[in-house]
Amino acid sequence: MTNYPHLLAPLDLGFTKLRNRVMMGSMHTGLEDRFYHYGKLAAFYRERARGGVGLIVTGGISPNRSGWLLPFGGTLNFKGDVLNHRRVTRAVHEEGGKILMQILHAGRYGYQPLVVSASEKKSPISPFKPRALTEAGIETTIRDYARCAKLARDAGYDGVEVMGSEGYLLNQFLCARTNLRTDRWGGSIENRMRLPVEIVKRIRAEVGPDFIIMYRHSLLDLVEGGNTWEDVVTVAKALQHAGVTILNSGYGWHEARVPTIVTSVPRGAFAGLAGRLRREVTIPVVASNRINMPNEAEDILRRGDADMISMARPFLADADFVNKAAQGRADEINTCIGCNQACLDHTFSNKRASCLVNPRACHETELVYAPAQKKRRVAVVGAGPAGLSAATVAAECGHDVTLFDGNEQIGGQFRIAMQVPGKEEFRETIRYFERKLAITGVKLRLGVRVSREQLIQDGYDEVVVATGIKVRRPPIEGIDHPKVLSYVDVLQNKAPVGKRVAIIGAGGIGFDMGEYLLHDSRHPLPLALDVWAREWGVDLQGNTAGGLTPAEQPEPVRQLYLLQRKTSKPGAGLGKTSGWVHRAVLARNGVVMLSGVQYDRIDDQGLHITVGGEQRLLSVDNVVVCAGQDSLNELMPGEAEIKGHPGWPRFHKIGGAALAAELDAKRAIREGAELAARF
Repeated sequence: MTNYPHLLAPLDLGFTKLRNRVMMGSMHTGLEDRFYHYGKLAAFYRERARGGVGLIVTGGISPNRSGWLLPFGGTLNFKGDVLNHRRVTRAVHEEGGKILMQILHAGRYGYQPLVVSASEKKSPISPFKPRALTEAGIETTIRDYARCAKLARDAGYDGVEVMGSEGYLLNQFLCARTNLRTDRWGGSIENRMRLPVEIVKRIRAEVGPDFIIMYRHSLLDLVEGGNTWEDVVTVAKALQHAGVTILNSGYGWHEARVPTIVTSVPRGAFAGLAGRLRREVTIPVVASNRINMPNEAEDILRRGDADMISMARPFLADADFVNKAAQGRADEINTCIGCNQACLDHTFSNKRASCLVNPRACHETELVYAPAQKKRRVAVVGAGPAGLSAATVAAECGHDVTLFDGNEQIGGQFRIAMQVPGKEEFRETIRYFERKLAITGVKLRLGVRVSREQLIQDGYDEVVVATGIKVRRPPIEGIDHPKVLSYVDVLQNKAPVGKRVAIIGAGGIGFDMGEYLLHDSRHPLPLALDVWAREWGVDLQGNTAGGLTPAEQPEPVRQLYLLQRKTSKPGAGLGKTSGWVHRAVLARNGVVMLSGVQYDRIDDQGLHITVGGEQRLLSVDNVVVCAGQDSLNELMPGEAEIKGHPGWPRFHKIGGAALAAELDAKRAIREGAELAARF
């Protein structure tokens, strides 16, 4: 309690009490959609409840089939569904936690042909045009919500969260952007809010007074045709009067062109709006989005900007977040870095969610770090993400582990990546692994280039080759010209770069390099909240419709050319939920992006290329190569050598040393953990 007195204080709701002010917000994991996965879902939530979180909210469950996000998605509208849900609620309650089920109707965001909405206006992120709900259809939808909430109570949930933000059905009714109706469900805000208010009233009548109803309310829509702050407050007060227990906050529609949760968004960016709403109502208000460590959460509560803090992805990263904070071990928290690569990117690709920095997330029954039956001596060579994962998991399982690296610091490619604007959070992962190495007793040998002969001589049982990659130099005439630099030269060695630059390679590293070279040194990293808001055109006071203002037009610090051999669109392989952000930053800064490029030569004049059969000269000061990498795995013996030396240790390669086609920290950390858990 003394570490974070506001965060760890109980919250009395009258008919029930939450053990602290920490809420694990809703995340769709992919386990909700099939009944045979509910055992895995129960194990996932059990670990978070055991970790001390006060209130858990499930991933979205639809009240009917027209509300499915995906075909045959998670639905609770039959009594037969209750038994599966009881496995989840029982697991949470046995660990002393409380849990709400989120009721989510996708509306026009559904990826299935049964979609409905306020009006027949197609979403830009779904191929299906919705039907406008009729008066009878609206009444059926209200009944379905109430029935779903009643079944949730029967299943043992402590309450429900009604999803009313992010551009889903209720948000579609609330905003003139998508509500074009002229009947009593459209027009004025009093009419547009009729559906969510009636749903809450009907749910309250069905479940009684001693059941939590939380409503996720959009405080900033961040789209044209969004609501004003006056509308937001009007709706909030009506929801309170209708029977809502807690108001959660949401920001931005999925189609919004403003990022709200990626790493480049400043921590706690929207907490002030939650505080503004809190002063308008008398029920608890929850702050959310980009709050990933207990000190930020504590500060928000101390300032009076919220009564609770929602942290969703941080509980993918670390199930023991709350316990560690309460025990004065915040430096041991595995921090969410906001990358979205294994959570939201998986969700929007119809894959099971997980976490880049914690591959056990949503795989608790499959990836088990159990005490080793036989203690083994393990050498891990390479202290990048793959090696750090393997070393710490092996040590956690009880093995005797030594970690070698030729550099004087751990981190590998993460230490390079954290130089990129918007990737400063990678420092947190390095901090976590530094602490984890100390806790688990890994013997660290930095500045040491160990040989295969030495590893064999020292008698290790297992050798993990996690030596990473070496930068590839493409066979271009003039590639050794002094103006040619690699991304390592620029990011790690801080080589000076001119004002006109060609970047060879438009994958993830090329885009990172572009953002690094465009950063205005007048603005320290991470960006201050006001600087970020001006760049993206966000009115954080909520005084404009939708919270949008004209974005500040930048004065690019360099002229960049981003080039690739492929004929596909540059950046096509970037993450589903974050790639558009990187493309927008480069486009806003006037970066010229070219596909189908043939590199002819590099000389004093610059870079000579051919595009579409036309020869061109890019008169650049520097050419930065981001054109791939090769595995660095010389320590690995060949199969014939292994067969001829049965007394040798077992050799394994993971991460970039195993596959260097793309730098993939998600795969590297997962491979390290899975390998170590098998020892």
